[in-house]
Amino acid sequence: MEKNHFDQGRPFLLYPLRFHPFLRPMVWGGRKLGEVLHKPMDSNQAYGESWEVSDHSLHESVAATGPAAGKTLRQLMEENRDDLLGSAAQRYQRFPWLIKFLDANDWLSVQVHPDEQAVAKLWPGEGSKTEAWFVLDAAPGSRIYAGLRPGVDEKKLRAALTTGKVTECLHSFEPQTGDCVFLPAGTVHAVGGGVLMAEIQQTSDATFRLFDWNRRDAQGKSRTLHIEQSLASIHWDQGPVQPIRVSDFTKDAKDPKRQNLVQCPYFSLEFVRTLSPLPFNGDGRLRAIVILEGDGRWAASGFTEPVHSGEVWVLPASLPPLLCRPEPLLSMLVCSLP
Repeated sequence: MEKNHFDQGRPFLLYPLRFHPFLRPMVWGGRKLGEVLHKPMDSNQAYGESWEVSDHSLHESVAATGPAAGKTLRQLMEENRDDLLGSAAQRYQRFPWLIKFLDANDWLSVQVHPDEQAVAKLWPGEGSKTEAWFVLDAAPGSRIYAGLRPGVDEKKLRAALTTGKVTECLHSFEPQTGDCVFLPAGTVHAVGGGVLMAEIQQTSDATFRLFDWNRRDAQGKSRTLHIEQSLASIHWDQGPVQPIRVSDFTKDAKDPKRQNLVQCPYFSLEFVRTLSPLPFNGDGRLRAIVILEGDGRWAASGFTEPVHSGEVWVLPASLPPLLCRPEPLLSMLVCSLP
C-alpha cells in the first residue's frame, strides 16, 4: 500500500529535501513573494528575497519535510556530506549553492560580486559569487542591466560615478518571462521595476554596491557604497550580457520542452516542461529542482510527496531513482553539480 508520507525508518538522505523559506526585507522588495509564490509574509513589509536553500552563516536552512525535518543544512553537510554531494564532497566544505526567489519591485543597487581572487583580498572568509537569474514575471518598463557597454573602462566608469550616469555605461534590456541571465563573478549588474525571478548562485553574500540610485531611507540616510572594492572586482573584459530565452515560456504553453541554459564550473542549469513522469537521480550527482509552474508528486517505492510551484527541492547524490509526476504539467529548473 502506497504511503502518503516519508517512511521514518529509512536514512535521511534517501529522500528529496525541502527547506523552510527565509524571507528578507529589502528596500527594493515588494509583496509578490507572498502573492505569487505563496511565501509566508506576516506584515505589510516589502520583502526582496526568499532564501530557499542556504548553508550560509547568515541563515542555515532548516529541513521542512521527511526524516530530516528540523535538521539544518549545516548539520546535514557536517554529518552526511558524502551522501549529499557524492564524489564532489571533497571539493566543498559548505553546500555549493544558495538558491533564492527575488522580488525586484524597486531597483537593486548597481553592484558587482567578486571572483575567487578578488574575494580573498577584499572579503576574506566569504566566497566568490557567480549566479544565474530566471525571470518568472516582468512588468512593462522593467529593466535588467548586465555587463559593460563596449569601450567602457575604469576611467569612463569613474567619470560616470561623479555625474550619476552609471547606467549609461551598462548594457541593458527589458526582460521577458522565461529569460535566463548568467552573471559570472565580476559582472556589473542591476535589476528592477517589477521583476520576479529565481536565482541560483554560489554560496556567498559578497556584494559590492557601486551605485544605489541616490536612494535615501525615511531618516535621510543612504546605504553604504563600496566603490573601490567594486572597481577592483569588475572584469573589464565582460561586455554586454544577453539573456538566454526560453521562447515559449508562457502560462498556457503545454508542449514538452527541454533547453540547456547555463554550463559553468559551479552548476549547470536546464529548463524542463513536462506532461510525463520525469526520472531523477540514481547516478550519484547532486541536483536541485526549482518548481516554476504547476503541481506534481515525487514517487518512489514506499512513498509519495506533493510538489507545488514556488518550491525548491534538493536531490542528494545518494538518492535512489525516483519519478516526478506532473499533475498534469510541471515546469522547472534542474540545477546539477558538475
